[in-house]
Amino acid sequence: MIAYSEKTATFLKTVCEEYPKNNYIDPKNYENYSVKRGLRNSNSTGVLAGVTRVGTAFGSYMLDGDRMPMDGKLMYRGIDILDIVNGVLDEERFGFEESVYLLLFGHLPNKEQLEEFETVLTELRNLPEHYVDDMILKAPSPDIMNKLSRGILALYSYDDNPDDTSLTNMLRQSMEIIARVPIIVANAFAVKRHKYDNESLVLHHPQEGLSLAENFLRTLRRNGEYTLAEARLLDICMILHAEHGGGNNSTFACRVLSSSGTDTYAAVSAAVGSLKGPKHGGANIKVMEMFEEIASNVKDWKDEDEISDYLAKIIQKKAGDGSGLIYGMGHAVYTQSDPRCNILKQYAKDLAPKHGMLDQFELLETVEKLTPSVFAKFKNDTKTIASNVDMYSGLVYKMLDIPPELYTPIFAIARVSGWCAHRIEETIYGGRIIRPAYKAVLQNVKYTALQDR
Repeated sequence: MIAYSEKTATFLKTVCEEYPKNNYIDPKNYENYSVKRGLRNSNSTGVLAGVTRVGTAFGSYMLDGDRMPMDGKLMYRGIDILDIVNGVLDEERFGFEESVYLLLFGHLPNKEQLEEFETVLTELRNLPEHYVDDMILKAPSPDIMNKLSRGILALYSYDDNPDDTSLTNMLRQSMEIIARVPIIVANAFAVKRHKYDNESLVLHHPQEGLSLAENFLRTLRRNGEYTLAEARLLDICMILHAEHGGGNNSTFACRVLSSSGTDTYAAVSAAVGSLKGPKHGGANIKVMEMFEEIASNVKDWKDEDEISDYLAKIIQKKAGDGSGLIYGMGHAVYTQSDPRCNILKQYAKDLAPKHGMLDQFELLETVEKLTPSVFAKFKNDTKTIASNVDMYSGLVYKMLDIPPELYTPIFAIARVSGWCAHRIEETIYGGRIIRPAYKAVLQNVKYTALQDR
């Protein structure tokens, strides 16, 4: 960490103390000017900002002007995610590459098309010459998401045609990024362990004939070993995280940048930065941090009253990270259920006894069960609240022996396919730069000469 002088520290302290006096915005302004904070309508639905054929998620329906809860649905190019997952499971094969093909090109591939696509991804995944030395080994980062964002942005420098926004070039760039991101993440984590955790540095090259999920586990682990069951579970997780409509924060960030005409690397790198946030993809880490805190402070994990009391402390900002949020609960779209959560919860339930984590699973399940009533009591809000994908994804990754630092990067490895699909769609069909308005709540102030201030 850079050591600042006392003069710099004093300056920062002074300007921070003065900031509220000169920059305060009265919350009433948002109501007075009918501002749709978070680009949300009054009924919590998203403001319509565009149209898409990539994917959609919905978890409510409108009845006489009211938003009514329903079981959530997630569709990739019009196909229910449950059908995709079940199809892959029934055929006992890996399915993430198929999902990527579907999202990028708009239809399911036949066997020959899928095999050809997998061959192309294998060819494109190799990192450019000197990239690992210059971009991974140098300037290690304690946060893999920041390293990934920088790593994707740096690929621009190794591209002979980086700014071309033709369909052919964007598809080529997209496939390269999708293929390379798992290797970047695994290598960045190895360097992080070496630099910050004093562990030996071990880097593995990807192996031909393996799926993206298999190669990620192989390059991640020091001994390169994994089981078929582990790889298939990770593959399912990646399918579930690959896409979630154009309005989620990271995808919208990618579309906003793409609407300006910028390059693919800049747009996707921005999406990574968005996904890192604890209110978005970073919530899966927050769930596990919250779980550890609850587990440490609740003496009897079977006592629902004691658990409820601690959840109340979190909501009242007397415990937790001070945000008042119970991570893993609630969603901007889903009301009664998140289809991704339902699938991961079942995996967690099945695997927990085998990994000696049944008590941990049951504690999470109790938190899921009790949160709505605690929320209603202390927030005076009876809206339907269900668990989201982050509630059980961290526990599943823990069972896969994946370190917490990689929970959100794995989300990014999967979601980059959705980002790229939306970027291409926005660039080709969007037509206008995305430019919402902000109401200025300023008073006219006369400029004063320096000597008179």
